[in-house]
Amino acid sequence: MNALTAAVLLYLVGQTLIFFQTNGQFFSPWFAKNPILLSIVLGSIISYLFIYGTKYAYIAFDGLLWPGRFLGFAIGVSSYALLTYWFMGEGITWKTATSLILAVAIISIQMFWK
Repeated sequence: MNALTAAVLLYLVGQTLIFFQTNGQFFSPWFAKNPILLSIVLGSIISYLFIYGTKYAYIAFDGLLWPGRFLGFAIGVSSYALLTYWFMGEGITWKTATSLILAVAIISIQMFWK
């Protein structure tokens, strides 16, 4: 697996876990009752994922940090929109759709513009 693929997967899993860690309280009584446990357990796992995601993004982008930051941000916006739709029933408004298009543009610029 190449460094860019590893970075994308690590960021995606990390962003997904963050969604559940912070928003699970709105659709799961267990999440609402256990914020300390969620902070300790998921916080450690999420940190690990982002540390290694950043490492692989740094490798993939030839020692540059900014492209990995933009990649993580765009993956976060995209995954949040999908998970919010799926678990909270919030539709994709024109504003959200425009943000998602911009997130795809950011990912594309970072991946394909040399």
